[in-house]
Amino acid sequence: MSNVGTGEGRVPAGAPQHDVGAEDDGLKVGPPKEWAAGVPGIVHAMEPTLRGMGPARTAKLLLRMNHKHGFDCMSCAWPDPDRRKPAEFCENGAKAVAWEASTLTVDQGFWREHSLTELAGRSEYWLGQQGRLVDPVYKAADSDHYAPVSWEEAFRIVGQHLAALDSPDEASFYTSGRTSNEAAFAYQLFARAFGTNNLPDCSNMCHESTGSALGEVIGVGKSTVTYDDFARADLIIIMGQNPGTNHPRMLTALEEAKHAGAQIVAINPLPEAGLMRYKNPQTPRGIVGRGTALADQFVQVRLGGDMALLQAVSKRVLDAEARHPGDVLDHDFIDTYTTGLDAFASSLADLDEDEVLAATGVASAEIDELADRYLTAQRVIVTWAMGLTQHKKAVPTIKEIVNLLLLRGNIGRPGAGASPIRGHSNVQGDRTMGIWEQMPDAFLDALDAEFGTSVPREHGLDAVGTIDAMRDGRIRTFVSLGGNLVSAISDTAVAERAIARTGLSVQISTKLNRSHTITGREALILPCLGRTEIDRQASGEQFVSVEDTVCAVHASRGSVEPSGPNLLSEVTIVARIARAAADARRERGADAHDLDAVDWEGFERDYDVVRDHIAAVVPGCEDYNAKIRRESGFVLPHGPRDSRTFPTSDGKAHLTVNALEHVACPPGRLLLQTVRAHDQFNTTIYSRNDRYRGVKGGRDVIFVHPDDVADLGLRDGQQVDVHSEFEDGVDRVLPGLRVVAYPTARGCAAAYFPEANVLVPLGAVAEQSNTPVSKAVVVRLEPAEVPAPA
Repeated sequence: MSNVGTGEGRVPAGAPQHDVGAEDDGLKVGPPKEWAAGVPGIVHAMEPTLRGMGPARTAKLLLRMNHKHGFDCMSCAWPDPDRRKPAEFCENGAKAVAWEASTLTVDQGFWREHSLTELAGRSEYWLGQQGRLVDPVYKAADSDHYAPVSWEEAFRIVGQHLAALDSPDEASFYTSGRTSNEAAFAYQLFARAFGTNNLPDCSNMCHESTGSALGEVIGVGKSTVTYDDFARADLIIIMGQNPGTNHPRMLTALEEAKHAGAQIVAINPLPEAGLMRYKNPQTPRGIVGRGTALADQFVQVRLGGDMALLQAVSKRVLDAEARHPGDVLDHDFIDTYTTGLDAFASSLADLDEDEVLAATGVASAEIDELADRYLTAQRVIVTWAMGLTQHKKAVPTIKEIVNLLLLRGNIGRPGAGASPIRGHSNVQGDRTMGIWEQMPDAFLDALDAEFGTSVPREHGLDAVGTIDAMRDGRIRTFVSLGGNLVSAISDTAVAERAIARTGLSVQISTKLNRSHTITGREALILPCLGRTEIDRQASGEQFVSVEDTVCAVHASRGSVEPSGPNLLSEVTIVARIARAAADARRERGADAHDLDAVDWEGFERDYDVVRDHIAAVVPGCEDYNAKIRRESGFVLPHGPRDSRTFPTSDGKAHLTVNALEHVACPPGRLLLQTVRAHDQFNTTIYSRNDRYRGVKGGRDVIFVHPDDVADLGLRDGQQVDVHSEFEDGVDRVLPGLRVVAYPTARGCAAAYFPEANVLVPLGAVAEQSNTPVSKAVVVRLEPAEVPAPA
């Protein structure tokens, strides 16, 4: 990853490269695994927790994690079953707790010892291993070091910078999915009362394509299933998703579905151990037996071929209806609840099978088998993740999922539906609470009615738009409530230079990451409480709430003492920034009416105050304080799921026509996708291992099919430089990766996120959703120049 500077901010020219290469000196590669979890899952879960927290703290936290009176996992957004097991967590959830609740802290001497020039050369893994942030720190414009600062001074600095802007739209307020509902609601209210809708968030880079597609065709951009639906399904189709690493508790739900008689189909370019066989570590079969074989069929689709595959299956369904009129399609459902069938059927009548086979890399017989499974199942769930959402044609691909489901009435039926799996704990709740640059006028009208404000209506900037505006000097102050935008966004070099052009960058965080080292001319780190920690305010101990991937909302209560006495909660930090911005505006003689209209002190003192306002503003959250205190929380209303009511423009679900287009790959090139390692959550690196893929001690690898390795004139283990090829002609390169011969789809390759983000230009985005395209990237591999021995 490059570290090129412009001289205008915190990225000095000539700063050192990341030290990943030095850390990867011990890289070893073995064969990939054919099953997931089991005894190794227990060992790998407990080792970091015991080492980082000790036995007593480990037991206290893990036994309260995801329980009804405990705290919600800060990792993935997988829902909780109503009946909880004693150990209701997975290996990676345990690692997330150990990472957050570590007893190691960053002391004030750390900032004297380490300059930002040095820290900018450190890897994500090294940064995350330094411990919890416990004191606010400030980097002055003429300094290469952060230094401790009082909370009062930190808030004054933020307020002064915000008040000095020529327009509120010169600020952008980013949000991570780990933020609670209460903090998210306060944060979006502050940004809008300040005067801008610049509210980018991590959804912009993951499931924005899902929201765009589902919102258009069924009226709600969320999952149409509940947790219990998985055990009721006849068929579960899993697309572009690796649950064994990214949401491992899903494997238990899939095992339960298998035992109830469901078939499972995995559609993915990479074979994933978790979908081959699962050894549930909480059952005897998972400890001493062979576990449960999950996928009945593995369709190894070529990158970018999912839309063609879905259209081919839908065409086979329509052809079956033509052979047996009235016996295949759910005509009662289609006639009552949908529109567009005739146009959809006509569009597929001449679907070119040869084009489908070229796009998918899948044989006709395999597509026939998948279609037969769909046709014989009465209740079908299609579930997907970022393997589908980060393509240029992601939105129409997801529309094709809905097309397939609608043909046989598989929405609004128990055991059936569309199931996007959100990757971050409360990313869906953030959106419900208003964290979106394009919230509808009805939501904004409700804010104004509740608070007496006049919030702006013009849409704001998303994540890509924010980086673009920083690069052009149009964003001068950047505030991040959690997250690691510099690493998470595409076009790493551009993102780093863009952040460096801001006057002030503010990170509200629990641990160090890359975004703390690439800063504006001035910078602040404001350390906050984690989800594991007890939150005490003037009215007593507080709890927060989160929403999971199936629209269930529940409380989360911290269990251990804070890592340091100087930590503040997210709600407190947001409230005090808002008050500081209002004070600074008044000092300048400017209007602060909208900021003053909110009882920020009340928000901080008692989170029930926040929830009362949520109840008045957010649809489905009426009586929020009462409902969130129920033992299992509550489920937000969802028209398509609950009553087959579709809040679209015409009140119908839409079958849509989508032009088939697959990515052309020139000879001698490969299609690259970014993936996460098993010991990783988003940009957080827990270790340099990827156990299920056979990689240990390093991340500088690229997975390539053995036949492609040979055809390209390369060899397994060879060092290569990876160059991406886009129409802009810029030569973007990720140097020094080791080729790993791996059973991926032919013509495809995979490398790790976030390192491979350097290969994707900022302007390469999905149509309609503006999500960075990190899948099906055309690349060429060139032998790396090996330095001569010293």
